[in-house]
Amino acid sequence: MSTRKFALTLILAMVFLGGCGKSDPQAALEAAVQQLQDNIEAKRTSAVLDQLHPQFATMEQNDRDWAKRTMTLLFMRYKNIKVLALSKDSQVDPTYKDKGATHAQVALTGAEGLIPDSARHYSVTLEWLLDDGEWKLSRLDWE
Repeated sequence: MSTRKFALTLILAMVFLGGCGKSDPQAALEAAVQQLQDNIEAKRTSAVLDQLHPQFATMEQNDRDWAKRTMTLLFMRYKNIKVLALSKDSQVDPTYKDKGATHAQVALTGAEGLIPDSARHYSVTLEWLLDDGEWKLSRLDWE
């Protein structure tokens, strides 16, 4: 009986994860957005850079080097960083299945301890490109 429960649990997990895997571009895009948030909060610079498309740019024509310098400064300045997604909506382009976009309202906070020392609100647009089966952030705009 224990083996049967284990097998059933394993099958259910495979079905659930299969439905959310890379075969579903929408689910994969949403997972990439969440992974980006998790990597920033965990201060994993190299993991964030891995999520950036080789041609990454911002509205101000900043590039991957700018992203690395900005993260390094932010991560050194604050012990704790939080990205609070107040709202977010990700969509795969209906015409070009290798393009996606995320529109979000986020609050970015930094703290030396438990209470944030700094907090800012941003309206962001993230443009994604599917690159070898992975969503890569290609453009970042904010207000």
